[in-house]
Amino acid sequence: MNRYKLFLPAKLGQLTLKNRIVMAPMTRCRAIGNVPNELMAEYYGQRAGAGLIITEGTAPSPNGLGYARIPGCFMVQVEGWKKTTSAVHKAGGKIFLQLMHTGRISHSLNLQEGAQIIAPSAVRASGQMWTDSAELQDFPIPKHMDDDDLLLTLTEYVAAAKHAIDAGFDGVELHAANGYLLEQFLSPVSNIRTDKYGGSIENRCRFVLEVVKEVSEVIGKEKTGVRLSPYGVASDMPHYPEIDETYTYLAEELNKLGIAYLHIVDHSGMGAPEVPAEIKIIIRNRFKNTIILSGGYNRESAEADIENSQADLIAFGRPFINNPDLVKRMKNHWPMSHELNMEAFYTADEKGYTDYPVYKET
Repeated sequence: MNRYKLFLPAKLGQLTLKNRIVMAPMTRCRAIGNVPNELMAEYYGQRAGAGLIITEGTAPSPNGLGYARIPGCFMVQVEGWKKTTSAVHKAGGKIFLQLMHTGRISHSLNLQEGAQIIAPSAVRASGQMWTDSAELQDFPIPKHMDDDDLLLTLTEYVAAAKHAIDAGFDGVELHAANGYLLEQFLSPVSNIRTDKYGGSIENRCRFVLEVVKEVSEVIGKEKTGVRLSPYGVASDMPHYPEIDETYTYLAEELNKLGIAYLHIVDHSGMGAPEVPAEIKIIIRNRFKNTIILSGGYNRESAEADIENSQADLIAFGRPFINNPDLVKRMKNHWPMSHELNMEAFYTADEKGYTDYPVYKET
């Protein structure tokens, strides 16, 4: 086996990545007032050894700002994001913005004035949401999206994608995973609509495909990716009988759109149900462009899945938090840092964020 394929350059659309390692999107809650800042630019710049960075989930509109202190990509946020893209490009990296509308996974205390919590259907998610002003609160019942909401939300995704390109991002990843708005349309548990956006597999996939199509036509299909989480249960997304058929159809339709990549997430390493290998193979066979796999990888398993063509790129999440020089450590067989300040994952300052050291050879 070629043990070094992970560190070879790779094509992604029209980009050339310096290696096949991706920094996975991870919510870190450092965007005070929902505006990207210099601290965030430092954080991403430190990790630009990755062939591709995908940012934390970023709201396309005020309605999508479900969590405390997550960034947006509308209005004033564009100038803030330019600091991040500049830092990453200066260090020789490439970076995509992940657009994440939280849908029903939200709370009014985390939203700006005038924003509302919307979802495919008025189905409450079980669980609670952190708010800075009142701590943990139950998820509310969301507003069923009417035709005006659907059109506005589609327009917001397109506008945010254009803003991302204006801010210097190399592309956009549309987050259709982990129980957020786009996946809420895919599941018959969270989507109980009876119009053309609900019921059949084709109808439940319709809004996702409309968003992807419109975004890719505006910014370019080679700059558009989609994240999926088949068999994921995050954010109260229980399994349903048609999972395989849903993602088979979705992969086929996304392939027709010719977008740059699909990013498949598997959280079984953190205790979630295992994603069957069969669905990953189905997606791999139905979608002809780049496949990114993420979830629980180390150097050896990443190299194995690239070598056997299960994936073209491999994404790492938590290891990038406390190993800003992760790629160098892996390439040079340097020891990994295992000191991870989990209490600082979602706090507001530099502690547990930009203060992890790089490896120093002795």
